[in-house]
Amino acid sequence: MSDWTAADLPSFTGRTVIVTGANSGIGLITARELAGAGAKVILAVRNTAKGDEAAATITGDVEVRKLDLQDLTSVRAFADGIDAVDVLVNNAGIMAVPYALTADGFESQIGTNHLGHFALTNLLLPKISDRVVTVSSVMHIFGRINLKDLNWKARPYLAWPAYGQSKLANLLFTKDLQRRLDEVGSPIRAIAAHPGYSATNLQGQTGNPIGTRFWLAANRVFATEPDFGARQTLYAVAEDLPGDTFVGPRFGSRGPTGPTGFRSPPARDGRMATALWELSEQLTETAFPL
Repeated sequence: MSDWTAADLPSFTGRTVIVTGANSGIGLITARELAGAGAKVILAVRNTAKGDEAAATITGDVEVRKLDLQDLTSVRAFADGIDAVDVLVNNAGIMAVPYALTADGFESQIGTNHLGHFALTNLLLPKISDRVVTVSSVMHIFGRINLKDLNWKARPYLAWPAYGQSKLANLLFTKDLQRRLDEVGSPIRAIAAHPGYSATNLQGQTGNPIGTRFWLAANRVFATEPDFGARQTLYAVAEDLPGDTFVGPRFGSRGPTGPTGFRSPPARDGRMATALWELSEQLTETAFPL
């Protein structure tokens, strides 16, 4: 590990990067820095008006396209509109929100944070040349995958365990994606990253007034700046890393950026990774295409 920052990004001239959820927070900073390094950056956002506002703050080659990860019809339409891409950054997410369903009947956190990105990745994979970077969270350590009730329909809904499940799913997705890429001899790499505890708009959108006030207060005391959180993603995008690397701050929420062993035992479970992949294929009606 070293004191790596966005200033260490190599040139991305001639390369195309998709960043989901790029209209605010870590996603916006990720897009801004990559555009500054010469990349063509596609801001994949649910609200294109907000995407346009974000794009106006970025210097470089940026394009806004609509992507609603809570609607698989939107995911398919977005993927159909992409000809080629070097890097896909699965950044968008929601955190600890009240119970809700996506357009396809998925619990909204697993639907947005995992299943939407799962479908997007499989649909885009034949068009990707370099890597898929998926943003997880330190909160994955509190997650458990319930294959029989992934969408919280048979048990009382708990917002934070649901979030933890979705972030654990991000790591298991990365693990099994890399296994499949290796099996077919693909040069594409699947990398995961986590921002530590970074102050973003997520903490202000829990839908719980008391919880929101708590997290906004905690942000002021404990959180790092969004630039620090985005640094972890940018490292995962730019550095020459083995597949299934997990990037983050050395000390969990702070410290130098680099590969981290901060991965829970459930996040290392290859059997669960494959079982979750197979269930995700059934739910999204998408499959590994290579």
